[in-house]
Amino acid sequence: MKNKMALAVCAGLAGAIGARAAWRAFRRYDLRDKVVLVTGGSRGLGLLLCREFARTGAKVATCARDAVELQSAAVILAKEGIDLFTHVCDVRDQAQVQDLLTAVDSKFGRVDVLINNAGVIEVGPASEMTLEDYRDAMNTHFWGPLYTSLAVLPQMRSRNDGRIVNISSIGGKIPVPHLAPYSASKFALVGLSEALRAELLPKGIVVTTVCPGLMRTGSPENAQFKGQNTKEYAWFTLSDSLPVLSMSADAAARQIVNACRHGDAEVVLSLPMKVAAKLYGLAPNLAATALQIAGAALPAPGGIGTEKVSGRESHTPLTESGLTALTQKAARDNNELREPMAAGT
Repeated sequence: MKNKMALAVCAGLAGAIGARAAWRAFRRYDLRDKVVLVTGGSRGLGLLLCREFARTGAKVATCARDAVELQSAAVILAKEGIDLFTHVCDVRDQAQVQDLLTAVDSKFGRVDVLINNAGVIEVGPASEMTLEDYRDAMNTHFWGPLYTSLAVLPQMRSRNDGRIVNISSIGGKIPVPHLAPYSASKFALVGLSEALRAELLPKGIVVTTVCPGLMRTGSPENAQFKGQNTKEYAWFTLSDSLPVLSMSADAAARQIVNACRHGDAEVVLSLPMKVAAKLYGLAPNLAATALQIAGAALPAPGGIGTEKVSGRESHTPLTESGLTALTQKAARDNNELREPMAAGT
């Protein structure tokens, strides 16, 4: 009897896996000649996503706030034979988003795939975060994706076809200490993304939520740090450089493109983050205790307080050592080292 039950369970699992594989194959989206718009594509993960989508044969457009960074990104990809259409746009401004869509429509005639990737990050104790920090995070991670989605949905609805991929974070499923504005806004994006999927799927529009964990993009250079900024930058950068806990941004970009192609509902990137998300869902009280312990080990308030400086202004001998070699390489490879424009411009 036990053997029969075990065989039945195995058969059931095999059937479920087979059914999922068949459904993913049926839902496979051919990206060749599709028009893909990636927000925040001038550096980091966004730049890598532009490259990966172009490699599928898609026509790629991107936006960012910094015109010089966009030009640099276009030059980098042009050396690989990739023609990247760029447009300066701050996704926090709905009027600029509409101008972006007008420009992309004029160039390509439509948007088939929208990748909401633009992001900001501020690191430090919650006591050092201001209301403006929370507004900026929400404007970038919630309102920005909402503005872009609302802008492309009319044409997607008219075709009964389209894909939207929202790049949230593991911080949108697990509250991360010293990342309160970032985590709160990414939780909001997860909710928006999942709600849109439920309503739009019957109309042929597939929404995918992506929750990356630690990735070696080189982004700590352009993150903002508060409180004891050099210590905050140190733990953040060292974590990003750990080979086991962090993943290659190139591998992350490939998985995201694959998830878009197959129309997956949700993708949590890297095995450690998948385990962490499951544990948080199954045992939230235990997970909360673990996060409390982790938070207590992070730097105390103080230092520059509510002021903020970039990662490039927070280097120490430790963060320039071999311990962060992987993050340093990623920063060089992914257009993260150019001095950014002044805030607000």
